[in-house]
Amino acid sequence: MVQSRRRPTIADVAERAGVSKTSVSFAFNKPHRLGPGTAERIRGVAASIGYRPHPVARMLSERRTGTIGVLTPQALAIMFENPFFGAFSAGVSAAAEESGYALQLVSPLRGSLARAIGRATVDGFVAIGLSSDHPEVEEIRRAGLPMVVVDSTWLPDRPAIDVDDEKGSREAAEHLTALGHRRVLVLGIEAPPPDHVPHPDSVMSRRLRGYRAGLAAAGIELADDQIVSGSATIESGRACFVRAWKAGLRPTAVLAMSDAIAIGAMRAMRDLGLEVPTDVSVVGFDDIEIAQYVDPPLTTVHQPVRLKGEEAVRLLLAVIDGQEPTETHATLATKLVVRESTAPPPRSAAAHDGRG
Repeated sequence: MVQSRRRPTIADVAERAGVSKTSVSFAFNKPHRLGPGTAERIRGVAASIGYRPHPVARMLSERRTGTIGVLTPQALAIMFENPFFGAFSAGVSAAAEESGYALQLVSPLRGSLARAIGRATVDGFVAIGLSSDHPEVEEIRRAGLPMVVVDSTWLPDRPAIDVDDEKGSREAAEHLTALGHRRVLVLGIEAPPPDHVPHPDSVMSRRLRGYRAGLAAAGIELADDQIVSGSATIESGRACFVRAWKAGLRPTAVLAMSDAIAIGAMRAMRDLGLEVPTDVSVVGFDDIEIAQYVDPPLTTVHQPVRLKGEEAVRLLLAVIDGQEPTETHATLATKLVVRESTAPPPRSAAAHDGRG
């Protein structure tokens, strides 16, 4: 019978290298505690005999998991329907890997985010789209885990990364009014129950304020029934535009709170026999990669999606390492990118008041 080879231990490395087991531990975990070249020599001996630190033992000794959690209040199947999340996750993973951290995606487990948080083995969370009144916020506070919030309502005791949603959406609205549009439909990114008022610091509220301000500057008031909301997916954008059309709204322009929603709305317009931008102009928000390749290329508000993920991880790692963040609430810039999905409205519609 062939016996399995014994796994080399820390004692084997210590004996071969002529040092203590503590020095071997320092070589892998705290090399600055050893003299110049010593850590490298010990690691060389370890490699020669096939020794690798046991991950669980290392985690217990360091009181670290070496893992960052990406926390989402929605199911991952829904999150990944929005290309924005893929770009954001790419930024998170790049910054994490650069610092030697792994990633763990944490979403509701059998409908409970609290259950998922309880099972997560992470050193901290990057939380995206988490409302300050979400019950799991207290769960994280009780666990004592560091957390950076992204595109969330502001939590005074947690660092945050956002973009200038209000400025970006205002510029989008002003672009349409400058072209002569007066009949505007907004497609939102939340679908709250009828008696629910969006949090004043939520992404939807910030973008709505910008749209209203941009339209108001041209003397246009945005009525409540000109705002149709769903999830930030292509299918939701298609369904929302169809719903508005069936309700009798006849916009000459659409302000969509995400590129995915905008692309879905453009699909609906084609199905209804409308041409973009001849009949309806469309402006998105995000500037995901596909926005420049759809037909016609999408006018949109650019936000640095990947950078947002990278900066969130860097801020989180500083907190994990016990550093005092130099900035606890970073707001990244946006800019309007004009492409071919916007044009002046049809001449027959230019003087209408927006009701269809």
